Amino acid sequence: MDIYRPEQWHDFFVMVGGAAAALAGLVFVAMSLNLTIVFHDPTHRFRAMGTLAGFTSVFAICALVLMGGQSHVAVGLEWFVVSGVVTIIYVNGYVQAIKQGRSAVGLGVRRLVTGTSCHVAEMIGALMLASGRAAGLYVAAVAMVIYVAYMVSGAWLLLVGIHQRERHELGKTQSIDKSR
Repeated sequence: MDIYRPEQWHDFFVMVGGAAAALAGLVFVAMSLNLTIVFHDPTHRFRAMGTLAGFTSVFAICALVLMGGQSHVAVGLEWFVVSGVVTIIYVNGYVQAIKQGRSAVGLGVRRLVTGTSCHVAEMIGALMLASGRAAGLYVAAVAMVIYVAYMVSGAWLLLVGIHQRERHELGKTQSIDKSR
């Protein structure tokens, strides 16, 4: 008997995957409305990429888990691979943002460690599941939910940073106009 019982997890993965897809869409729209600022500020650019990659990975994991006929081994390995890829994207983007960044809004080692810890917990849970321990599914699922909340805070920091950049740019424009 397989330890992964999709009928018990169906609603959870539908809800979390749908929420991640909706939130990814909202972040994409916010980025589109502020594309120039996001593009020119490395911190905003990498935060936006990391946030979109994170929401997309949650959606992808939920979609893969909902595919029928999979064993706990397949689900665990799929989850591990997707989490591993997004961890690399997240850490690389964060390191690049620290090196190149202009905006310091929410840019620090504590956020890097927290986000990376969520990914690592997902990966550990996924490996536990793949190795036959049902608790791994709970570990990975809780880490994923925490990471979704964490990405919402990252999206908020992106918007705050964009707003600060707009105010800064507006202030420069107004001071140039006053000097004329």
